[in-house]
Amino acid sequence: MNFQIFDDYETLSRHTAQHIADLLNRKPDALICAASGDTPVGTYRALVQLVKEGKTSVDRCTFVGLDEWVGLGPESEGSCANYLQRELFGPLNIPSDQYRLFDAKADDLEAECASMTQFVDDRGGFDLILVGVGLNGHIALNEPGTPFNLKAHVSELAETTITVGQKYFSTPTPLTLGVTTGLQQLMDAREAILIASGSKKAPVIKAALEGPVTEKFPASIMQTHPKGYVWVDRDAAGE
Repeated sequence: MNFQIFDDYETLSRHTAQHIADLLNRKPDALICAASGDTPVGTYRALVQLVKEGKTSVDRCTFVGLDEWVGLGPESEGSCANYLQRELFGPLNIPSDQYRLFDAKADDLEAECASMTQFVDDRGGFDLILVGVGLNGHIALNEPGTPFNLKAHVSELAETTITVGQKYFSTPTPLTLGVTTGLQQLMDAREAILIASGSKKAPVIKAALEGPVTEKFPASIMQTHPKGYVWVDRDAAGE
């Protein structure tokens, strides 16, 4: 595992975007799993700038959404799909045949997860997966106690996730379940990047990197990834 501390959020974001650009330059048809949330925003905006400057291209790659709140779709303001459209696919003019998102409104969620797993497996797994980390150590919507060996699956949301998740919505929104990429898919990815910023993430990063590797704290799995990167700003490295 590669651990680096950057002076500030902007430097962290630019570095992460450049890493993604370097991958796209080496492998234009890369399969990239993209997280939503506050932390990746800077990375996506920096990547958009690199594309606009002609430093890399997204013409042949494919993106997969990391997770989604069950019952919400792209039209919902706080959905992961809405976020990715707004921050990544829209600004990069990525057509719909170059990305695959969870259908969290599907009648059969288990079948939807199986379909997503098949989509990723048919393409040989992720070349890169970009994730953040929750205050309870979750990666994607893999909550504490989630087995490390799962692929895409339905997740029962922890109370912390439900509470924090409200920040993405302008009105109170019921959140109980998620559909998510599994930790086995993170481990199978050729590269996995976990980014974190801000002092509130400092105890999380300490537990993830210095604590035991345990399903009770999903982010600890990054300690075992053969090509895992944990990149944080100084505030998130405070402990």
